[in-house]
Amino acid sequence: MKARLTQFAVALLGIVAIAFVTSLGAQAPKALIGTWKLDAAKSKFSPGPAPKSMTVTYSGSGENVKIVVDMVPAEGAAQHWEMSGAYDGKEYPVKGNPTADTVSFKKIDDTHGESTFKKGGKVTAVNTRTLSADGKTLTVVSKGTTADGKPRNDTQVLSK
Repeated sequence: MKARLTQFAVALLGIVAIAFVTSLGAQAPKALIGTWKLDAAKSKFSPGPAPKSMTVTYSGSGENVKIVVDMVPAEGAAQHWEMSGAYDGKEYPVKGNPTADTVSFKKIDDTHGESTFKKGGKVTAVNTRTLSADGKTLTVVSKGTTADGKPRNDTQVLSK
């Protein structure tokens, strides 16, 4: 059960940070600001299972953004994570997530980004984000390892 919670923690944290990645030294896309909900039917968790629910809220101004994740895993207690920082490529602390203590961000272009999560200096997940042209769908592909060292490859789909 702990391994599954850890898988969810890394995967879902990826959603949060990938959206954080829109550009280094630039403002967050206005399309990201607001509340996003996981569409479990369109998402794929390997290994699974998918969480029961997840909401990601983005707020902020200028170069700063605050991201809050509230998630109910398939098993176990509800989780609450937070992170905030600027789009400058530096590592920022992650609060409340058992599988990552920092995240760093890389811009690919205006609708694509990449983030790398670490725990104790070791990479636990690399996530790639795609924001749809209409700004209504956020897709995150998360690759990493589970707490017990098995490969993990998730695709999370969120909508406003």
